[in-house]
Amino acid sequence: MPGKLYVVATPIGNLSDMTPRAVQVLSSVDMIAAEDTRHSRVLLSHFGIKTPSFSCHKFNEEKRGHFFVSAILKGKDVALISDAGTPSISDPGHRLVDMVAKAGGQVVAICGANAAAAALSVSAFDVSTYIFLGFLPRTQKEQAEVFLKVAEGVNCPAVFYESPLRVEKTLRWITLAYPNADICLANDLTKKFERVYRGRADVVLRELLENVNYKKGEYTCVVLLNHHLPVQAADMNATQLSLEAQLIDIMIKENCGLKQAINLLHALQKSTGKGNKKALYAANLRLKELFYPDNS
Repeated sequence: MPGKLYVVATPIGNLSDMTPRAVQVLSSVDMIAAEDTRHSRVLLSHFGIKTPSFSCHKFNEEKRGHFFVSAILKGKDVALISDAGTPSISDPGHRLVDMVAKAGGQVVAICGANAAAAALSVSAFDVSTYIFLGFLPRTQKEQAEVFLKVAEGVNCPAVFYESPLRVEKTLRWITLAYPNADICLANDLTKKFERVYRGRADVVLRELLENVNYKKGEYTCVVLLNHHLPVQAADMNATQLSLEAQLIDIMIKENCGLKQAINLLHALQKSTGKGNKKALYAANLRLKELFYPDNS
């Protein structure tokens, strides 16, 4: 009779969040598939778990998966853990789960900590419906494409993960492209530097930068775009508006000044790969000459 694959959630920081069932399963299975055996050794030692563990990360998951599937088909039980939180949720694991399921093995969820769920629960947003984005793409163009899809879809919160090294840059971009967005930014959940920021994008950015420890600990961000698009790129392309006309249109729609309109349009242009800072600067000068001739 085949064994089972247990997908075991582990704490995202505070070891007190480890469930008794997780300890029992990790202690009783025949082997553990761990994202990083060196990292997991701290957790396992803390709870006195001596089950042998083998690495199973994104670079060897498929190859190592055959080893675990073979063991399960021979009646062995295997537990899958990631470095923190729930495996397969923006962590390795889904390939192994798929391989075991397709081989006819039983997959059992051992529920527990998850950073996205934790951040959503304290966001104060209505999260009866939400969009999970995982880790954002690295480039602003790719990020812009993701957020445009979110803004054009269901008006519900989106939750994503971000590193402490990129969080400032990401928030600055959101502030420019979606100045009316509401944000709940959770830092270092359950750990030493835990803090939750709430408010409009510019407010959260300002409070973040005032925190001397903001580069410590991972981030989970919940953002509500309020169906607020920076500019409808399709409309602009269809009507072939001049840069000056586009800037005026943004100023009227967003109730903002020329400088912010330039930043918003430049962010949109970068998202479509058509950014031209020199052309925007020239359009800025022409508008100033047109509306403020005495100051030119």
